[in-house]
Formats: sequence, C-alpha cells, structure tokens
Amino acid sequence: MFIFIDDLYFQRFNDNYLMQNKEVINGRPHNRPCYISIIEEDNGIQWAIPISSQIEKYKQIYNKKKKPCDTIVFGYVLGKEKAFLIQNICPITNRYISKVYINKSINAPVDISVTLKQELKNKAQKVLSLHNKGVKIIFPDVDKIKEKLLEEFNRVNVRDGSE
Repeated sequence: MFIFIDDLYFQRFNDNYLMQNKEVINGRPHNRPCYISIIEEDNGIQWAIPISSQIEKYKQIYNKKKKPCDTIVFGYVLGKEKAFLIQNICPITNRYISKVYINKSINAPVDISVTLKQELKNKAQKVLSLHNKGVKIIFPDVDKIKEKLLEEFNRVNVRDGSE
C-alpha cells in the first residue's frame, strides 16, 4: 500500500534522517515523499519505505555502493521509474498515515508488480535483520521510533481495554 505520512509523525519523532514532508505548490502541500508500506508486524507496526523520483541521484549512490546493494531498489510506479530507499525505512502505525495514494485515472490505490513488491519485502527484511544484528545500515533511529510507537500503541490498547 502506498501512503503519505502525516506531519504529526515528523513532529513526534524528530529525526534528521527521516525524509520529511515537503513541497508546497500554490500554497498547498504536494504530499511528498510517498512511502510504500511493505511489512506489517503483529504489534501494529508497519515498515514504510520512502520513494524518490530523483533517479539519477540514487543511481549514482547505488553504483558507488558495495554490490549487491540491498538499500536502494529501482522500479516502476504508474509507469515512471522510482527509487525505493530502504536505507530510509521507518516504522509507522495507522495513526500517522494521512492518506493512501490513489491512481486517479482508475480511482483505486496505486500498486506495483508482485515481483517488485516481493523484492522490496525481501530486501527490507534483510536490511532490518542486519540492523537488528548491529549493522548501521538504516539512517533514521528506527529503534527509538519503534519503541515510542509501541508505547503509544500499548497505552491506547490499555485505555481501550483491548489487552
């Protein structure tokens, strides 16, 4: 699922390595960057990968990295090549999703090929596994963000009697 993250998330989880919402056109937010939520955990946490249209920039970075590179993946979204930045993956909950990216021509959520989706999921899981083993491969402090998200999630569940 392609999503946009609410500004509240960036205010609550102030991390210089998160890809901040930006770009206002004619006084209106332009919903950038877009993320793909690719992994969901049983605890309500989703892992979101930002997407960039700056293909040349990320191809240069990709080409400088040690191969194989699992932190940047290239693929097509709505017929245009994009860079999926696994190196900037971040945990999120539904509370911070401002909206789903809709393909206006068919009035349905934007989707990608099953092959690309599986590649992103596999590489994201690999990167998260390396991160959990102490390899500094993800830019944002995802452990700190995830801890705060779980605290929020647990507080809401206790208050609602959902435990």
